Amino acid sequence: MRRGKLISIEGIDGAGKTTLAGALAAALSERGIDVRLLREPGGVQAAEQIRELVKDPDRVIGARAETLLYAAARAQLIEEAIEPLLSSGTWVLLDRFIDSSLAYQGGGRQLGVDQVREINAFATGGLLPDRTLLLYLDPALARTRSRRRTDPPDRLERERDDFHATIARTYEELASGDPERIRRLDASQDERTLLASALRALEDLA
Repeated sequence: MRRGKLISIEGIDGAGKTTLAGALAAALSERGIDVRLLREPGGVQAAEQIRELVKDPDRVIGARAETLLYAAARAQLIEEAIEPLLSSGTWVLLDRFIDSSLAYQGGGRQLGVDQVREINAFATGGLLPDRTLLLYLDPALARTRSRRRTDPPDRLERERDDFHATIARTYEELASGDPERIRRLDASQDERTLLASALRALEDLA
């Protein structure tokens, strides 16, 4: 059986990742592709419990502990859901994956991209997405979008503007260093145009 494809959607908070993920999953399914949409951290019970912990704005969690918690959630998601799905031929669409840790903890928390990459290489067993869609949006506009949400901000969303600006720069550096895997999409486009851009970025995987 042909192995499925792993596709991740990345970007700073407010870029529209979750909206695109849902639309893209529906579009791929309409094209006859067996696809499963999962989120990070989360997707399986143990990882969802870690999600509640790391996003709780009332929790004090150090940068290194935060990094390890995200890596633990990722390891469990891969073992319990991602790897079985890929092995069965299903495409897996992920709302965030390893590049989030590289940008948020490696860049934003200033732990170093290479150090965080090493931790996640162990957690993932070296698994990388076949394609990553990086939604780029001006950090100021993304912050404005985030603040319009009705849900209260989580731990990371409450961080300062310069923290999120650093994350955006780190994402750009990651994209520059791996242009074949990471495809940069303009998240200021309307939803239909952005979806079309995302589908074009995946055409060579089918």
